[in-house]
Amino acid sequence: MGIVIVKIKLMPSSVETDLEKIKREAQTLITQRGGENCKFEEEPIAFGLKAVIMFFSWPEEKELENLEESIKKIEYVNSIQIMDMRRAIG
Repeated sequence: MGIVIVKIKLMPSSVETDLEKIKREAQTLITQRGGENCKFEEEPIAFGLKAVIMFFSWPEEKELENLEESIKKIEYVNSIQIMDMRRAIG
């Protein structure tokens, strides 16, 4: 099977939320479940609120639903949205 590249947007619950803590916890969950190459960006939303955009590679044969549910349970994460998922080439 192949590898897919996944892009997920995490919305924090407030402006005061520690985004670095969210990034660390999300990266731990991803690597524990078989994902690799985690990268993060911050996207300004409004009034000082920033979303965390995650990029990572994921084994195509593994379901992503369990990982999604785990990420939703991270403290101070209000919501998540899968923005893009496509097969890696190379």
